[in-house]
Amino acid sequence: MPRRCRVLRLLIVATLASLLQACDIDLYTNLGEREANAMLAVLLRDGIPASRKVQDNGQLKVMVDEKRFAQAMAALDDAGLPGQSFSNMGEVFKGNGLVSSPVQERAQMVYALSEELSHTVSQIDGILSARVHVVLPDNDLLKRVISPSSASVLVRFDPRTDINVLIPQIKTLVANGISGLGYDGVSVTAIKAVIPDKAGTQPQLGSFLGLWMLEGDVPAARWLFGTLLLIVLVFAGLLTRQFWHRRRVETTYALSDAP
Repeated sequence: MPRRCRVLRLLIVATLASLLQACDIDLYTNLGEREANAMLAVLLRDGIPASRKVQDNGQLKVMVDEKRFAQAMAALDDAGLPGQSFSNMGEVFKGNGLVSSPVQERAQMVYALSEELSHTVSQIDGILSARVHVVLPDNDLLKRVISPSSASVLVRFDPRTDINVLIPQIKTLVANGISGLGYDGVSVTAIKAVIPDKAGTQPQLGSFLGLWMLEGDVPAARWLFGTLLLIVLVFAGLLTRQFWHRRRVETTYALSDAP
């Protein structure tokens, strides 16, 4: 009987672990702490249960319920998350042990400037994403007429942002970041982000045993409750049987020992 009880306990623990294990899937992985916290804040603000966990490499990952995956992706996309990844000067000009040609160095410089400025512009409040394309004049001393530097900026902004106020600031920022580039040499193309109206799209809630939950989770909660109740009843029946078995054995021993 003790062996049966141990087997039953292990079975109960395994069943509970499998039933209580959340069906969470990875939404994004290899995130920094700041970005993971920003994603988590957006999801929780929109009523989407989410969690973050530390990976083996020290980075973070954000997890959501499998049923809310599409909704979570839409919420993060509307918020401009995850943010763009940019290369910095150190990464672009990282030594590779080879002698770089002037053409390669020029291409690296243009790319590095574009990445640095794109990153800076994207940090402005109200700007969801930004790309800066830089054009530098050729270093050809034989040319009598040298084309001036220029830059083209593409920004995707939040509809609640007054972009007309930001455009002069963006042009000044980019012009001051490139040597020989004037204010008029910077063009800005602003695209308003399309953010769907979330009114009426909140998830439907249902009640089970006085607890509010997602309507789609009510059947699973009922099944879980029924399974747990069945396990409790089976366990109680086995304990009752064991109790009466011991009681009968003790009574038998008492009668056999009587004179």
